[in-house]
Amino acid sequence: MEHKFVILGRLDGLNTYTAANRTNYRKGGAMKRNNEETIIWSIRQQLRGVHIDKPVLIYYRFFEPNRRRDNDNILSCASKFVQDSLVKTHVLDDDSQKYIPHFYFDTDIDQSNPRIEVTLTELTEEQAKMPLATLLNDLGKR
Repeated sequence: MEHKFVILGRLDGLNTYTAANRTNYRKGGAMKRNNEETIIWSIRQQLRGVHIDKPVLIYYRFFEPNRRRDNDNILSCASKFVQDSLVKTHVLDDDSQKYIPHFYFDTDIDQSNPRIEVTLTELTEEQAKMPLATLLNDLGKR
């Protein structure tokens, strides 16, 4: 089974988050909290009542307004903030490798509607143990 939600806009990247933490730890904490509030609002609106007790594959599809930020800058903070938010909203029990054995992402451009589309695909125990390439073939996503 798949569950999908969309986060409107874009989240802070790793470079911005690192700079905030170097300025003052409270500033970094506030930045993380603000990003998570945005994500949690989206989850509560779009995944109301969803609780997944199986392992999941997470697919992040980032729609950036331009190509200025590099992929690891985009993904690093977003994946951490999203996965923490999924636990805080009780969609997932934990964000350890037992519950999220794999994730992957793509980046596209949409100047007029930047957003992040997040798809959670429930996995069997056997699928959770597969290498990502094998898993994507098994799910027909390649």
